[in-house]
Amino acid sequence: MTEIHNAAESFGCNVFNDKVMRDMLPKNIYKSVMRTKQFGTALEDDVANVVANAMKDWAVSKGATHYTHWFQPMTGVTAEKHDAFLTPIDDGEVILEFSGKELAKGEPDASSFPSGGLRSTFEARGYTAWDPTSNAFVKDGTLCIPTAFCSYTGEILDHKTSLLRSMEIVNEQSLRILRLFGNTTATRVTTTVGPEQEYFLIDKKYYDQRKDLMLTGRTLFGAMPPKGQELEDHYFGNLKQRVSDFMKELDSELWKLGIYAKTEHNEVAPGQHELAPVFTTANIAADHNQLTMELMKKIAQKHGLYCLLHEKPFEGVNGSGKHNNWSLSSNDGQNLLDPGDTPMKNLQFLTFLCAFIKATDEYAPLLRISAATAGNDHRLGGNEAPPAIISIFLGDELQGVLDAIENGTPYRKNADTTFEVGVDALPNFPKDSTDRNRTSPMAFTGNKFEFRMLGSGDSISCTNVMMNTGFADVLCEFADELEKADDFKKTVKALLRKTIKEHKKVIFNGNGYSEEWIKEAEKRGLPNLVSTADALPHYTDEKFVKLLEKYGVYTRAEVDSRKKVLLDNYSKVIHIEANTMISMAKREILPACLKYSKFLTDMILSKCNAGLEHVLEQKLAERISSLCSSLYESIEKLEKDKEKAESFDEEDYENTARYYRDVIFNDMKELRSYADALETNVGAEYWPLPTYTDLLFTV
Repeated sequence: MTEIHNAAESFGCNVFNDKVMRDMLPKNIYKSVMRTKQFGTALEDDVANVVANAMKDWAVSKGATHYTHWFQPMTGVTAEKHDAFLTPIDDGEVILEFSGKELAKGEPDASSFPSGGLRSTFEARGYTAWDPTSNAFVKDGTLCIPTAFCSYTGEILDHKTSLLRSMEIVNEQSLRILRLFGNTTATRVTTTVGPEQEYFLIDKKYYDQRKDLMLTGRTLFGAMPPKGQELEDHYFGNLKQRVSDFMKELDSELWKLGIYAKTEHNEVAPGQHELAPVFTTANIAADHNQLTMELMKKIAQKHGLYCLLHEKPFEGVNGSGKHNNWSLSSNDGQNLLDPGDTPMKNLQFLTFLCAFIKATDEYAPLLRISAATAGNDHRLGGNEAPPAIISIFLGDELQGVLDAIENGTPYRKNADTTFEVGVDALPNFPKDSTDRNRTSPMAFTGNKFEFRMLGSGDSISCTNVMMNTGFADVLCEFADELEKADDFKKTVKALLRKTIKEHKKVIFNGNGYSEEWIKEAEKRGLPNLVSTADALPHYTDEKFVKLLEKYGVYTRAEVDSRKKVLLDNYSKVIHIEANTMISMAKREILPACLKYSKFLTDMILSKCNAGLEHVLEQKLAERISSLCSSLYESIEKLEKDKEKAESFDEEDYENTARYYRDVIFNDMKELRSYADALETNVGAEYWPLPTYTDLLFTV
């Protein structure tokens, strides 16, 4: 009880939250801040100064000496530049100051952040702008102020700005729909997210001995251990003591930052674990997830561990994903994806549901793009993660309702009950009406959609931008039609029937891992963008550019820049992996194998001189020699092809990415195959790298 009490007492203690502001700010200032948080209104300068001073005093009381504008550039991680509160005065004295101007806007050097050609390198200036919807917090002695990040000329250079814009669009269009259903109490609709985070923990001493893990986040070499995950004994198993201690400290530090860490357990693969938070608004969820990943890495090292967030750190065992649980809430207490228990709420639910189905079908490539990385390509499509084909799982009961609406026939919930289609079809629809389909990239799970494609290390921002914008666009289309209707119920039913008929092809309730589904999806005309190099070029398809421009989420130039940044990152990641493989193979693996080969040769000579039989040694020596030759030939091939890749025009992003996918990636697979074969034949005392057994089973 003491630990629970302490957790409740310390929750949010390092956050400049509503309670702190209510206690520290004058009532009129507090109300101004709340209006800004709820409605996005700008703070006046005098109000910002009072808030900044209170924020500084609070942060200093928490031991802070510096402040930083904490932002999320297109690197995929967070960034921060620290400034001290100190201000010199006469006689060598200093005072602690923090102004409203410093709170509202910062000016970091933006020259080395990815921009995709939005600005030249010599145009270094960038601005960070305070995001008052996400609370400031103290971390490592620094006051961190969540901010948006843009260039000197106003182009978006971060993930936060577009997410905030997309959330506002969903709010506007959802309110239009709610008003049509007679709701006059809701004044705000918010997309809420609960991102489940998978990760691996390995012993730090073994991490330090693997250059591939240090430089790329994944093992580029490694034969399968004698035991993997086939016994399924790790899933939800008893936590090892080191892992349990890590999780307890992680929870404690997350709770202090107001992060709703709720559930933790062992995942399927040995060494793999998961953390799941309670839902919060999409913007705050994105901030919290970035902090969660940062703290996982820091706290793991305090326990002699290392946290791996790569999507596929180990070949042959499950990779790590991030399940983006997305829902929709109004400030009058409704979950708009909950069917409700009255006829009109059922119809309202079906309207939002069908809008989501249509948006998923029409904007599927954007969703695929949001999960497209070099690391995630190793994971998607395997029997551990969804395929690269976007589809929606609804379950049999909800599918039956949609079928009845499409066909204009009564829906029978059971043998004794028949409901009028589209009005009171779901008066007692249970939240968990069907089993969860873990093979689906987008599963409806009662009152939310679970997007399972994201990789473990990804920011959730891009995914939620795409989900929000596509969904809002369909809601806008629905509202335009329904606002002109003479007979509202009749028009709604006709709209739902039309939507289901035209977009049901994206609904699939079967096994997404099966070969049959791939063939069926092709027949349905669903895109199968297998790799990142296939997916990213579609970012600038005219249809998608117009969508993002229409609602001011991105400009055409900003869409193009993101495509370039992501394609460039994809090629660079594989390039770094190739360089690392070559270095490890030439400087570690090959010398170790030649040393073992010499040991065998010396043994053969010794036995020869003694007149002893040496058939076994001869066979083994020939096997090692053959594999070493193949290994070296593979190294030479990879080096040669990599040199060609380096000669490509640096602005030819698409062809470069395809070359890395089609040529370099396959060269790397071949090189690995010979190295992994050598690992299983070379004596353990000669092998230079910690094995999968060491990495996965020693924590």
